[in-house]
Amino acid sequence: MNDQSLVNYLREMETWANHIAKADASRPFSEDPSFQEEMNELLSQIKEWNRDASSFNLENAHELNKLAEKIQQRFGEDERQGDSVPIGGHQLPPLPYDYAALEPYIDRRIMQLHHDKHHQSYVDGLNKAEREMQKARRNKDYDLIKHWEREAAFNGAGHYLHTIFWEIMSPRGGGKPGGELLKEIENSFGSFQKFKEHYSAAAKKVEGSGWTILVWSPRSHRLEILQAEKHQNLSQWDVIPLLPIDVWEHAYYLQYENDRGKYVDNWWNVVNWDAVQDRYKKARQVKWAKF
Repeated sequence: MNDQSLVNYLREMETWANHIAKADASRPFSEDPSFQEEMNELLSQIKEWNRDASSFNLENAHELNKLAEKIQQRFGEDERQGDSVPIGGHQLPPLPYDYAALEPYIDRRIMQLHHDKHHQSYVDGLNKAEREMQKARRNKDYDLIKHWEREAAFNGAGHYLHTIFWEIMSPRGGGKPGGELLKEIENSFGSFQKFKEHYSAAAKKVEGSGWTILVWSPRSHRLEILQAEKHQNLSQWDVIPLLPIDVWEHAYYLQYENDRGKYVDNWWNVVNWDAVQDRYKKARQVKWAKF
């Protein structure tokens, strides 16, 4: 990052922190003293650095990002432990890092458009589909149910996959996993290198627009690599997504144009293996009968 990028990062981190501080009022954890401490510390540090932005360096940015990721994790915990989402009440989750945090591998312009515009459109589409289906149930009018079910599947899968996608990337990502996840990758694919080659090839070969996803299959009790055209097509119903890569053109075209392969190759530098491992451990707790 150059000096101007660091200043921009600080400004955008301030915007994100203020958004979180306002948006969490109805969350169960908002009254938790430890959460308030973390928020106050983040806002205080941002305020201090804004007084002397010229001294703000990459190490300071990493420290701010570490604290921001800690705060962001509470939103995921809240979604797992809290009440159900009201019909038509899905919300765009905030990014766990700044728009420019994944540069040079993913440009800030892409991240801003991808998150604020594209992901928001899936949230809006899912909410509309859910409200229309609620209206159909109320009026006992199912003439358009096929259309709204399709809209719910497309936008819902888009919303859920993007939410995971933001979580499994980090400015401190890259390398390879360790622990149980690495052992399972080696058991399922032969080696980490073979897994990475297979995953990359699948991502580069998805027809049209879509995803490649590392999943845990509770029924076969192993990891698998799947392609998904659009968001929902070619998927398997009872697998658990661990590591998705978005290969729709809006995820890379502004920076890589039609070179999807280069985007896929560079994407490995931002994979947050700690987050993937956390999803893997939780997925292993789901057990189905084998048949």
